[in-house]
Amino acid sequence: MIARLSLPLLISLALAGCGPKAPEGVDKRVLDTAVNQAVGDPGTCVLIAEQGGGQVYRFGTHAVCGRRLPDCAGGAVRTAGDLLDRAARADKVETASCASLTAGRRVAWAWGPIDGAPYGYAAVMEGPNTPPGIVVDDKLQSAFRKAGLSGPAAPAK
Repeated sequence: MIARLSLPLLISLALAGCGPKAPEGVDKRVLDTAVNQAVGDPGTCVLIAEQGGGQVYRFGTHAVCGRRLPDCAGGAVRTAGDLLDRAARADKVETASCASLTAGRRVAWAWGPIDGAPYGYAAVMEGPNTPPGIVVDDKLQSAFRKAGLSGPAAPAK
C-alpha cells in the first residue's frame, strides 16, 4: 500500500515543478507568500500572464484552477484560465460575485491588469466565506505590490 501511495505523490511533486515559476525579476516564494496571505484558501486560483504573452505564474493546484464555476453573469461556467488572455489585454479590472453551484458557497472572480506592471491576472475563489470579487482584487493588487510585481497603486478607478 505504501508503494501505491508513493508513486502518485512522486508524480504530483514532479508535475508541481513543471508549471510557470513567476514573472521575471520576482521571487516566486515572496509572491506565493504574499498571495497566500491575501487570499490563500484551498479554493483559490490566481493566474498571471504577460500582456500579449503566455502564463507566467499560477497559485493553486491544477484541479482548483481547472474547476468550472459560475461566471456570475447568466449561468455559464468558466475557469480562471478562460479569462487569462482577456485579463492580460484588459485596460481595467473586472470583478463578479455570486452563489456557487454548491449550496452555502460563493464564487468571486477578479481579472484584468496588475497596477503598474506589464501583466494581467485572473483569479477565482470559491467557498463558504468567499469575499466579493472587488475585495479579492484589492487584496491581490496589494499582494502584487508587496511581492515587487507592480509599481505604485494606479489612480482610483
